[in-house]
Order: sequence, then C-alpha cells, then structure tokens
Amino acid sequence: MSLIGLLLALAAILGGNMIEGGHPSALLDLPAFLIVIGGTVGAALTQFPFSVVGKTLKRFKWLITPLRLDMLEQAQLLETLAGNARRSGMLALEGMIDDIKDPFLQKGVQMMVDGYEKTKIHEVLENEIEFEQEDIEQTVKFYEAMGGYCPTMGIVGAVFGLIHAMGLLDAPDKLGGAIAVAFIATIYGVSAANLIFLPFGNRYKSFAHQIRHYKEMTLTGILCIVDGESQQRLQVTLEPYLGGHSGEKEKG
Repeated sequence: MSLIGLLLALAAILGGNMIEGGHPSALLDLPAFLIVIGGTVGAALTQFPFSVVGKTLKRFKWLITPLRLDMLEQAQLLETLAGNARRSGMLALEGMIDDIKDPFLQKGVQMMVDGYEKTKIHEVLENEIEFEQEDIEQTVKFYEAMGGYCPTMGIVGAVFGLIHAMGLLDAPDKLGGAIAVAFIATIYGVSAANLIFLPFGNRYKSFAHQIRHYKEMTLTGILCIVDGESQQRLQVTLEPYLGGHSGEKEKG
C-alpha cells in the first residue's frame, strides 16, 4: 500500500491546489528540486556508510512489492517436520532440507540434523534475528535522516529564492513570481519529508516487525521439534503467532 498511499496524498494535495485556482505546472521548479532533494541525499550520504546505502537501495523493492511472509504455510511446514522427526527421528529431516525455501528454517533444520544442542540452536538463530533487525533499523534511520534534512533544505532553497527576488526590487512585475518560486522549495522540503521519507521509514519498521514475528514463530517451532513435541502440541504452541489465520488452518 506504500505507493498507493503516496499517490492518494499527492492527488489530494494537487486536487486541493487546483480547486483553489492553482495549476500543477506552477509547482515545477528544477533549481528548487535540485537544492532540496540533492542536498538531502548528499547530507544522508555524509551520515551513513555506503554499505547502509547499498542495502537501503536493495530493500527499496519492498516498497513496490511488499514482503509476503505466509505464516500459515510456515506453521504447516513446521508441523510436517515435527511429525516426520517424531516418527522417524531427526535424521529423517535431512532429505527435506533442499526443499525448504526459507533460508532461516533451512539453517535451523540443518543444525538439528547435525546434532546441535537446543541451547546452541536457540543462540545462533536468535542472534541472526537480532542482527537482521539491527540491519533493517539502519535503513529506517536512513529514511528518517532524510526526513529530517529535507525541510531544512527546503528553507535553504527558499532563502536562495528570496535573495534572487531581492535583486528584482526594481522590477515589481517580476518580484511576485520570484517570491512565489522561492516558496516552492519549502513545499518540496516539507512534502518530501512527510509524504515520502518519514512514511517510508515507518513502513520499514512495519517490515521489521513482520520479519521478527515470522522468524520468532519459526524458531519456536524448531525448538519444539528438538524437544520431540507432536504435531498437535506444536499446533497449539504456534496458534498465538497465527492470530486470525488459525481458523483458516482448522478449515484447511
């Protein structure tokens, strides 16, 4: 819904402007755009290392095609693994490893097959969850930083525009237009911060929450399998993670 929300916000703002008698073309100003967006990106690049910037660019696709983490399917797979392990032993899971698409679950099953103790499996996988959360948090901070710099760059652009307008005091017919253009930079700065950068940062917080929820459920299932729990007991353990999907599971 990220881009849909953005388009809705832009449509509302531009529509309101047109109702008031304005024209969208009046909001187009290349110098203001370069000052605000260029200055904002440059400031963010100064703050963050290229490793963070690179990962942020890779994760941009999440905003276009949101993550699809099927909690129900993952729970059913965990129950299948639990049933096989209970019937045939942990080594019976080795033949299923290559068919597991989730790298996190695949790693956990491999550790079970290799005979790692429960505490070690929990430590390794929990650390992986935490490190990934910290990594995504850097992407959140990158967008939040741009959201903070952007309005300031808008003020900088407005000041430059007013300086230019002051040079037109001897040409009153051009002064009004020059002042109007100066405030376009402020519009760019405030709008980009509150419609793009800050909402995108919060969107990544939502992604981080989804990923943690998904992997915490997976880790819980893995530890239950190590303890030799049955499919029925595992199902009860995983129900809180599924929320409203538990009813769908029972129907299936």
